[in-house]
Formats: sequence, structure tokens, C-alpha cells
Amino acid sequence: MISDSISECMNKDFAVIHPDMPVVEASGKLIKKEMLGGPVIDSDGTLLGWISEQECLQVAIQVVYHNQRVASVRDIMRTDVLSVGADEDPLRLAQQMLLAKPKSYPVVDKQKRVIGVISRRQILKMLDTKLAEMSARS
Repeated sequence: MISDSISECMNKDFAVIHPDMPVVEASGKLIKKEMLGGPVIDSDGTLLGWISEQECLQVAIQVVYHNQRVASVRDIMRTDVLSVGADEDPLRLAQQMLLAKPKSYPVVDKQKRVIGVISRRQILKMLDTKLAEMSARS
């Protein structure tokens, strides 16, 4: 096994997005944290949904070009979100990401509170580090 758990490579500095937040504000948070999407959480940090750049882009186009109302995150977030635990195997998740599954996942504790986000990029960084270590030993 290359890494013991997802907790070793997950992003703990993720965009904090709440359901009543305007989509344009959520979009700004995703941009600032350089995330393709992020978990929507309640005041206790419990996972409620997921919002992606694609959904934010659709709303931004409606606001800018069509002068339509500003939506809240609750209006457009996905609620059928797959999540992973911090102690799961990152290589198993990497294999799952190669299929038609999400490319980013919220990482949750046993109470379904979000403690991080894991994406292909974090797993790729972990693998890159391990490959560099292996090359240094050779």
C-alpha cells in the first residue's frame, strides 16, 4: 500500500459552502480555493450536498447575460453525493475515480461531518511524491 489512508492526502483547506449562500458567493469561494466543486454543509459541518463549477457557471451566465434572479446554493446543489471516510484506501478510490464516478469526494467522519475533500489532484500529488521517493532510493 502506498499510503495508509485518505486523511494523509486529502485537502483540509476546502471551500466552506452553506445552502442559503448565493451561488455567486459559493463560486467565488471555489475559485479562491482552486476547487472544481465543494461540499455544501450545515452549521454543524454535516454534509448536505455538493456544488460544482459547472452549476455555478450556469447560474453566472443566467445572471450576467439574462439578468435573472440570483439563485441560492440550495436551489442547484446535488444531494445524491458519494462520500468517503478518512481511513479509506486512496488507491482503491483512485481506481474508482478512473470509472464513471465523481472526480472529487467529500471526506466525512462517522457523524457525516465534512473534514476534507479528496480529488484526483491530491491522489496524483501523493503518487508523485511516492514515485520521487522510489527514484531517490534507486
